[in-house]
Amino acid sequence: MPDTDLTRSPTVPQTRPAAGRRGIAEAAGWQVWAALLIVYVVWGSTYLGIRVVIETMPPLIAGGIRFAICAVLMGLILAIRKGPGVLRVSRQEAMGALFIGALLLGVGNGGVMLAERDVPSGLTALIVGVVPLVVLLMRRSRGEHIERIQTVGVLGGALGLVILVAPLGLTGDIAPLGLVLLMISVTGWAYGSIASSHVALPRDPFVSTFYQFIAGSLVGFIGGALVGELAGLDPGTWSARSLVALGYLIVFGSLVAFTAYTWLLQHTHVSRAMTYAYVNPVVAVALGWAILGETITPWMLVGAALILASVALIVRLQRPMRTIPEPG
Repeated sequence: MPDTDLTRSPTVPQTRPAAGRRGIAEAAGWQVWAALLIVYVVWGSTYLGIRVVIETMPPLIAGGIRFAICAVLMGLILAIRKGPGVLRVSRQEAMGALFIGALLLGVGNGGVMLAERDVPSGLTALIVGVVPLVVLLMRRSRGEHIERIQTVGVLGGALGLVILVAPLGLTGDIAPLGLVLLMISVTGWAYGSIASSHVALPRDPFVSTFYQFIAGSLVGFIGGALVGELAGLDPGTWSARSLVALGYLIVFGSLVAFTAYTWLLQHTHVSRAMTYAYVNPVVAVALGWAILGETITPWMLVGAALILASVALIVRLQRPMRTIPEPG
């Protein structure tokens, strides 16, 4: 993981270009760690929140509602604080933010929402913990060199994933579709995280987040319509418990934590942003066990230990990303 060596004035943190990234400035260390702490703790709890939301709400439509409300609130906050003109960006920047939002929120979050119908929240978090491994493999596919020890990390993470899910798959405790959806989710989130450093985005990360929320809501509503969630839709059946959980996801999971993650992707290396994979599974497993009574098996502990150790190894050894061609 690259070190940050910054020269700061007494009042204004100074920044320097982050190696290997176009037009991105590495922020002061304390700002990066503050944003990371938010992502670590809040996102670890959102797996539980999602599980409660989909108890009575259709997954993709719930996601569409979540991000539509987030977009409205973020737009109002920005317009009040900085004036409506702040939301005007170039076509290229708007398209870049919508593209990243579709990947991170539409594919990444949407896949998790669908998968948690069949996969416990704690186990979902552990499987999603392989995102940094997928990021590394994607970087290798673009021609970057992978050290031998990093290859060991990838193989260790893959083995951990097999240990984690194979016994459950054999017993029928997890539907194969849930695992497939999680792999799609992981792929979308990994590619979106990489691409965010190499597409044109609004310079203000909050404005970028606003457009990403719009993309997430569109994917949620369109996806929900395509899979038949609109048929027989009855908001009267949505429980107060699910609505409270949705409110938590809107305020903390999206407006607070996703904004922090978007800021991280624009102000530090993706390898550092990916360290949330250390903490999120631990928080999610603990909450799933304590609140929902989800089971923690010895196999889960062994598989989780292998995955987290592999992620730790890879993230610590990752070099700054080279320039990656913009997606077509």
